[in-house]
Amino acid sequence: MHVPDGFFNAAVSVSAGAVAAAGVAVCLRGARRELDDRTAPMAGLVAAFVFAVQMLNFPVAAGTSGHLLGGALAAILVGPYTAVLCVAVVLLVQAFFFADGGLTALGVNITLMGLVAVLVGWGVFLLITRSVRNRGVVVAASFVAALLSVPASALAFTLLFWIGGTAPIEIGTVAAAMGGVHLLIGVGEGLITAVTVSTVLAIRPDLVYGARGIVAPLVLRGADGDVIVTPGSPGPPGSQGAQAPVAARRPGWFLPAGIAVAALLAGVVSFYASSSPDGLEWVAEDKGFSDQATDHSLGEQPLADYGDVGGIPVGAAGVIGVGVTLAVGGGVFYAVRRRGDHGDGTGSDDSDKKVSA
Repeated sequence: MHVPDGFFNAAVSVSAGAVAAAGVAVCLRGARRELDDRTAPMAGLVAAFVFAVQMLNFPVAAGTSGHLLGGALAAILVGPYTAVLCVAVVLLVQAFFFADGGLTALGVNITLMGLVAVLVGWGVFLLITRSVRNRGVVVAASFVAALLSVPASALAFTLLFWIGGTAPIEIGTVAAAMGGVHLLIGVGEGLITAVTVSTVLAIRPDLVYGARGIVAPLVLRGADGDVIVTPGSPGPPGSQGAQAPVAARRPGWFLPAGIAVAALLAGVVSFYASSSPDGLEWVAEDKGFSDQATDHSLGEQPLADYGDVGGIPVGAAGVIGVGVTLAVGGGVFYAVRRRGDHGDGTGSDDSDKKVSA
């Protein structure tokens, strides 16, 4: 649902840009409460993973496709403030390196896919998990949160286009079309999110922000007894109580493994992505405002359209994109993290300590 240049007038583009800038500024400050030396690399990985999966358009219905927005997924994995930054980094890389999403529409895209998707997704997730607290509920809540975040973003687009779009629309008709097709896309988003969250929970539950204070700590059984490994920071807003500061581990092997998965998705699986128009493109064509889109000002660079303009294979372009996103995101998250904090709240590095049960 990347909005191109030309869909919105100057007033809405500037206003959305101001909202996006203010939202990112707030999130840069708020992310300090979510990021430390242990979790900042995880946030960079999440941004790279979202970039990779966004390349994988999946068929929906009637010649339409969809792709992951990633706001709810990022919020559950690394926290809502950091999630907005993750999506903003992905959108910046896509707009400036791949001519995907208009430059004048960058504020609109960050508002819709970052702020709205994260706000709705995280809010739904908290609502579901606040009373019933176990691993299965976390996964189910991830599915519902991600599913609802997509049509919410689509309906927000409809409202903005009704206010300041460059073509007249019948808001009820367009809202029904956008909401309907993006509800179907939301099912795919929910499945991807639930599978990803479930996988990380099974391997490293201490790295899932939305499960802090909810999921039981990871227990490693050694020769000298049980060793409990759990994040030492308080649970997210809405969780009950804080956990004891015991042996919070760094991502370790999980980080290179995650990067390899993202590179595999972008470098190989992307060749099999659906070529059908996505939900926004389909609605724009069907409702007669697709002609309002204008050419991207960076549309002639080699990586534009994911390498198609420069004759670069989509897989190679995808791997480059994963690397750029990881570098940009990692730099941002490392810069805003809490200094000297290794996830135990003490400011000291006890990543090698073991606590016996």
